[in-house]
Amino acid sequence: MKKSSLDITPDTLDSIIKDYHWMVNAIKEMRTEMIVGVKTAQYGIDATLPKAAGGVGDPIMQEVIRRSKNIKRVEEYEKKILEVQKLIEKVTGDREVQVLNWMLDGKSKRWIATSMGLSHTHIQNIKENILIKMLA
Repeated sequence: MKKSSLDITPDTLDSIIKDYHWMVNAIKEMRTEMIVGVKTAQYGIDATLPKAAGGVGDPIMQEVIRRSKNIKRVEEYEKKILEVQKLIEKVTGDREVQVLNWMLDGKSKRWIATSMGLSHTHIQNIKENILIKMLA
């Protein structure tokens, strides 16, 4: 079996599962922000004026730099999400699969416990079993 590209411990996996939902949404939003519009042609006096050289004072260049930094962040989020998606297959029990899916959807353990008619501690035990299976 291929070794994980991230150093995954139970704590990091738990953290990634907790953050999975917002990371997916953040990736969607950041990808739409990365689309930079096409320049429009200028006519008249505007066409003859000197253009900004892309220095620090150019607000458009600063915006492009800000958005380009998001590319690295998106790649980090994608790497974490892909690691979790590879490990999902290891979870096989019906309750465990349902708890994991709701956790990946951003639901709290308390909400899951109420929805399933179980105690909060029972959901915590199921979550720990999920982590064990995913890392096995």
